[in-house]
Amino acid sequence: MKVGYLAAALLAVSGWMLSGCTESPLTPGVTPVPAVTGPAPGGEERVSPVPSADGETGQEGEEKDAGTTSLEPEPERISVTVSAAGDVTLGSYTGQGYWGSFPETYDKEQDDGYFFRNVYDIFHEDDMTIVNLEGPLTLSELKREDKKFCISGDPRYVKVLTAGSVEAVSMGNNHRMDCYQQGVDDTVAALTEEGIAYAYNEYTGTCETADGILIGFVSVNEMRGGADVEQYIGQRIRSLQEQECDLILVCCHWGVEQNNIPEDYQRTLGRKCIDLGADLVIGHHPHVIQGIEKYQGKYIVYSLGNFCFGANRNPTDKDCLIIQQTFTFVDGVLQEDAPFRAIPCSVSSVADRNNYQPTPAQGAEAERILGRLNQFSGEFGLTFDEEGYAQTAEPFQ
Repeated sequence: MKVGYLAAALLAVSGWMLSGCTESPLTPGVTPVPAVTGPAPGGEERVSPVPSADGETGQEGEEKDAGTTSLEPEPERISVTVSAAGDVTLGSYTGQGYWGSFPETYDKEQDDGYFFRNVYDIFHEDDMTIVNLEGPLTLSELKREDKKFCISGDPRYVKVLTAGSVEAVSMGNNHRMDCYQQGVDDTVAALTEEGIAYAYNEYTGTCETADGILIGFVSVNEMRGGADVEQYIGQRIRSLQEQECDLILVCCHWGVEQNNIPEDYQRTLGRKCIDLGADLVIGHHPHVIQGIEKYQGKYIVYSLGNFCFGANRNPTDKDCLIIQQTFTFVDGVLQEDAPFRAIPCSVSSVADRNNYQPTPAQGAEAERILGRLNQFSGEFGLTFDEEGYAQTAEPFQ
């Protein structure tokens, strides 16, 4: 649940004390997303009696003007937690077969909540969850003939996202057009009906919290656009700034599949996004995890890996990540200290196959995945502790 609280203020006047607390209602937005702030304690400051004209405060037995109590208004603090996960394929690819597939699992379970059940608490307790939706949700049978793996799923699968507390998706990827424009239109219609925000290329998405924090996001496919995506990113960031977005995320589909090391241009583009005004850069496409960089005080996640990935019934590398960052605003100003956490996960709750149920890793498995993340992030001077929290590091130049 998202509940916003105004800071409590205590005022004392002439020995009387008044106190109050109000609860702000859910603020509707493009996709309402909750945010939670903690109450800030008040305080009071006694003021000495006002001296008389002769400099004395009063004669014995005579009371001079009593001082009044004054208090500076407590600053308004609002915290917003954003979660992000990687490639989500709600469906299968042409020729994959029914046995062991996402569609078979959906039909068998008959429960939209099955797929994100093990990560639901994480997503439900944050303020915004965004994933990369890879593959259209459409019943169109017209597929691209020039692609080996054309991915699609039934539009009713969109309810998996809703049941999993996912508020936003990026669609700027190399499978968006697998069923041509009809697939895109059907996907947008399904997302819109569920109130899920989306973005791709020139289309930006926004989510607004109960406390009025507006989060905007951009999504581009560098695999197709190359360096030309820089123009899209710059234009879309400026557009979101003009909409007075408080936070801006940029989602980049980039890199080499099955490669844990980001390409040179990934690094260049990631830093460019920060320079252009992004507060967080989220990467995907390699289907495996890559390192995380802290640049100019902000994070670039090069690849989150797969997540709920219906296009592979048993991926060799099942490691993946959920990242979370908590942004704090004081009197509307974004603070520099924004705790960042990587939550190690597996794409499946079982080891011998993909049951399309991403699950947080525990014990030795969590330690192993975080160890890999530290290995890949080491070149950027960033490490993660046993709880997955990023350790203080100088911004990499």
